[in-house]
Amino acid sequence: MRLRLTPREDSYYDLFADSANNLVTASRLLVEIISDGSDRETLAEKMRACEHAGDERTHAIMNRLNESFITPFDREDIYRLASNLDDVMDAMEAASDLIVLYQIDHLPKDVVRQVEVLERAAELTAEAMPRLRSMKNLNEYWIEVNRLENQGDQVYRRLLAKLFSGEFDALTVMKMKEVVDALEEAADAFEHVANTVESIAVKES
Repeated sequence: MRLRLTPREDSYYDLFADSANNLVTASRLLVEIISDGSDRETLAEKMRACEHAGDERTHAIMNRLNESFITPFDREDIYRLASNLDDVMDAMEAASDLIVLYQIDHLPKDVVRQVEVLERAAELTAEAMPRLRSMKNLNEYWIEVNRLENQGDQVYRRLLAKLFSGEFDALTVMKMKEVVDALEEAADAFEHVANTVESIAVKES
């Protein structure tokens, strides 16, 4: 395999930005999926398309990493950031799929708040990715994503308390817990993205 002796910085940055923008699309699909009366089958199919698009971008980053001799920042960090972004997409797609497969008609209200956290984290991540080029003005991004993740944790704990309150039958609890677990996993993955960006910025400063 031929190794490029010159950096291909723009391609990495563009691919990271594309991955993050794809997460914005996915988070907005989740907003629609949890809405009453939505065509969940169609929306879940669109979510699967987003997941496939995310995989393609992740594979493109990994292939570029294997072909490049010089990279814009540490190879391990490039790998970790790509993997973290992919983890977010996988968790959101899993939540979407579970809602459809389990035919959950009515979700607890706090699920809306979980998804709002994801939508905002996606928007912040998409805004931050282009700033990797300069490594400037990124600290507010990871601080806010960490705050959002803490907020998401609180919502998640309230949801668990509600699910185990005796209001729901055991089968419904099992189904809904898988959904809220997947949404919590997505929030955690967004925090991992932000922590990776912070680590990169510290190394490059």
